[in-house]
Amino acid sequence: MVTQKEKAVIFHQLHHNGELLILPNIWDPLGALLLESIGYKAVATASASIAYSNGYYDGEHIPLTALLDLFRKIVNSVSVPVTADFESGYASNEEQLQENIIQLLDTGIVGINIEDTDTRTHTLNGTDVQCRKISLIRKLADEKGIPLFINARTDVFIHAGLFSTAEEKLKETIERGKAYKDAGADGFYPIVMSQPGDIEQVVRHVQLPINIITIPGIPEIEVLQSMGVARLSLGPSFLKVALRAMKNLAEELKSYKGLETITANEVTSDYLKALISKSSKTDE
Repeated sequence: MVTQKEKAVIFHQLHHNGELLILPNIWDPLGALLLESIGYKAVATASASIAYSNGYYDGEHIPLTALLDLFRKIVNSVSVPVTADFESGYASNEEQLQENIIQLLDTGIVGINIEDTDTRTHTLNGTDVQCRKISLIRKLADEKGIPLFINARTDVFIHAGLFSTAEEKLKETIERGKAYKDAGADGFYPIVMSQPGDIEQVVRHVQLPINIITIPGIPEIEVLQSMGVARLSLGPSFLKVALRAMKNLAEELKSYKGLETITANEVTSDYLKALISKSSKTDE
């Protein structure tokens, strides 16, 4: 059995092998099992997908105990590394963050997204505040002997109104990336950044594996690969695509249509049973 530490090492390597790491973010064990069965070498959660699928708004509204329990179930369902979107850490101070990170590591998670928006005030943390959080996470993981992959997310582009010009916004993003790297981050995630020129500048100057999210306007996947982007996340888009298929079929059924979509579906009960067979054996 591969240990948590070994999975963490593997996950680091996946960001440095010259291939774009694509992560269709999942929200439950079945999604993780699906990706593993297709051949994905790692899986990632999305906070929004987990929140919405459990009836909560995104932004740390789902109870932490429920979230950690779900992380543990996902980790235990697959053999590949699992990285978790942990938002701002569910903490209002460093003591609480320390407790939460220890609990997170105990689930078997080997990677973490940690963002620099305060979910309570909906404002950007100061760079120094965020660096202390990253350093604390790094220290706790090291003490546990787990080379946790810290994917430091910056929300500068979400808070674009704070900056007078596009140049200032890009400058702040790069400065935060460098500072987060010095604080112990392993990857940098400038969420909703989409313009090729901005992406190229961040890749060149931050010198960390860069994570881009699939939103309208980003370059094609092959172009991102050639630009040196290391990781591509879907965020809640994977859930949205799945829900669209359900919505379309439900609307067809109201008009007495769509039966063939059901009867010709190659995803059968036997297919689902085969997916969860490994997970069921683990539980036994």
